[in-house]
Amino acid sequence: MWVLSVNSLSKNFGGIKAIRNINVNIEKGNIIGLIGPNGAGKTTFFNLLTGIYSPTSGEITYNLDSKIRTKDLKPHKIVHYGIARTFQNIRLFKDMTVLDNILIGFHNRFKYGIGSAFLRLPSYYKAEANAYENALELLEKFNLLDKKDELAKNLPYGDQRKLEIARALAAKPKLLLLDEPAAGMNPIETKELRELINWIREAFDLTIILIEHDMSLVMNICDEVLVFDYGNLVAQGTPEEIQNDERVIKAYLGEEVEEC
Repeated sequence: MWVLSVNSLSKNFGGIKAIRNINVNIEKGNIIGLIGPNGAGKTTFFNLLTGIYSPTSGEITYNLDSKIRTKDLKPHKIVHYGIARTFQNIRLFKDMTVLDNILIGFHNRFKYGIGSAFLRLPSYYKAEANAYENALELLEKFNLLDKKDELAKNLPYGDQRKLEIARALAAKPKLLLLDEPAAGMNPIETKELRELINWIREAFDLTIILIEHDMSLVMNICDEVLVFDYGNLVAQGTPEEIQNDERVIKAYLGEEVEEC
């Protein structure tokens, strides 16, 4: 069963065609890698999927609890429907505690209204207590429970990445988008990340799409790889197929130069 269908998707910024006529279906439960040179359109594609940008043309359809089309939907609405993401540059609330960062992730799931919060009605206390309990459970799963009262900015880099992913999971997504999760990590941290992503897929029953430049991570973790170049989807296939695709080699290394 597919969870995401992209049809004839394009995005222009003035005369710049950042995304050009992309067509792709993403199957439930897969880990999908997006690769390509810098400026190939990968993050623009993510921004279209999450409502940060509106398409110039084309359509994005999610098939989660129900089918939704994302055109003109705001990012907070898209999160509500079951899509969450992280960013290339970690975007934590760095002067807030680890626990408070997780609690913020539950915000879109709160059922009480402004009146209940203002008057401190039972529905308010029940929702807050449930969020607190779930936040502690998430932190325990990510081995961050003992750091719950630390400021996010004081965590080691690898733990900050884990915290951002945990916060995204607090929104209870069906589809998780990870933008360069291994950026800045050393080999040991990258190995731990690979194990974490595999565990997340199974434990939370997720479909995952990740942008990544670490080819070892991509080829060892992904079920399918999409290759972008100059806004075009130039190749799609299994990691083995992608490694042997001439279009991919050209996208990364350029055309073969003939001898004079």
